[in-house]
Amino acid sequence: RIIRAVVRTFKYFFGLRFEVKGLENFKVEGPAVIVSNHQSVLDMMGLMEVLPDNCVQVGKKELMCMGSVGLIMYLGGVIFINRKSTSSAKMVMSEVAKTMVAENVKVWVYPEGTRNCTGDFLPFKKGAFHLAVQAQVPVIPVVYSSFTSFYNPKTKLFTSGKIKVEVLPPIETKGLTSDDVTDLSDRCFSTMRDTLFRLSGRPS
Repeated sequence: RIIRAVVRTFKYFFGLRFEVKGLENFKVEGPAVIVSNHQSVLDMMGLMEVLPDNCVQVGKKELMCMGSVGLIMYLGGVIFINRKSTSSAKMVMSEVAKTMVAENVKVWVYPEGTRNCTGDFLPFKKGAFHLAVQAQVPVIPVVYSSFTSFYNPKTKLFTSGKIKVEVLPPIETKGLTSDDVTDLSDRCFSTMRDTLFRLSGRPS
């Protein structure tokens, strides 16, 4: 909560405004897997606008080496996985599934797997959806509008702007098996992509 309070003040220095809708969709009983798009390090400010209590993130191990950002993520309880080792990543996610149920926590995952500021989505990786099905917990999609109107990822330059964030209704996974993961992932991708275009004022 301390980190959240500090990071939220950064938006005033960067001239960013956030418009948030759908926070009531986080009010599910028990744990959940939250999935969202990931465009740049600016997402950290948007994340702190909506991050629910008892929620941890899953991130790639390389982020630990990103100086102050890596330190903030470490102190914030981020679960780091080694994506280069499939067996290691699966073991970590299996333990995460057990822990989230036992300790009643929500887990935040970026299913694109990397930062992407193209104004569209990259194909989703399946880890978050396997996690949700394994733990039999709902998936809660979160979508940030495109940063492309005010941010250039190549030059790292941006002007002030407004970011719309929408928390979508939970998608239940009770009764689903590993055979349903692809369909679950595709449904989330389609819904979130349509929402991205709507929030960004683009035709789908």
